[in-house]
Amino acid sequence: MTKPPAIADSDRDLLLSYIRDVPDWPEPGVTFKDITPLLRDPAAFDTMIELLGAVGGEDVDVVVGIEARGFILGAPVAHRLGAGFVPVRKQGKLPWKTSAASYSLEYGEATIEVHVDAFKPGERVLVVDDVLATGGTVRATVDLVRGGGADVVGVGILMELGFLNGRDKLADVNIQSLLVV
Repeated sequence: MTKPPAIADSDRDLLLSYIRDVPDWPEPGVTFKDITPLLRDPAAFDTMIELLGAVGGEDVDVVVGIEARGFILGAPVAHRLGAGFVPVRKQGKLPWKTSAASYSLEYGEATIEVHVDAFKPGERVLVVDDVLATGGTVRATVDLVRGGGADVVGVGILMELGFLNGRDKLADVNIQSLLVV
């Protein structure tokens, strides 16, 4: 729907240089994209947070982080924007009344939840996560936010696995990926 943010080649190269490929993990034939080296480097981490924060513009009320690495990215984005932070968790992890959304995985289904009072009507919400793969988790998160009466102003993704076409499930969303691999 929206073009990726203008990222300087030097920023893209910096981020990519700290993403480690781990072959055959968690199972044979899968190459896992490990972001822990990026999180470890202060300059790379700061660059990533700044770029993700720019996705929603200046008027964001709440940043949503999707379990689990979306928490690591979303909380500092919220802090930088002066916004609140809301975690979207796997089913059964939140201690109070929740709204839930289920989605399909390659081998089954999963459910995510958010507290029923996480959003106020009309709030502007930026959704943040580390990877966009098939799009199911992000789609369910967007539906939860909208179901709570808030507006999704953008979805900021560190890394999109373009070959899985997850973006196709999000045609109605301003989704911007910093890196497409």
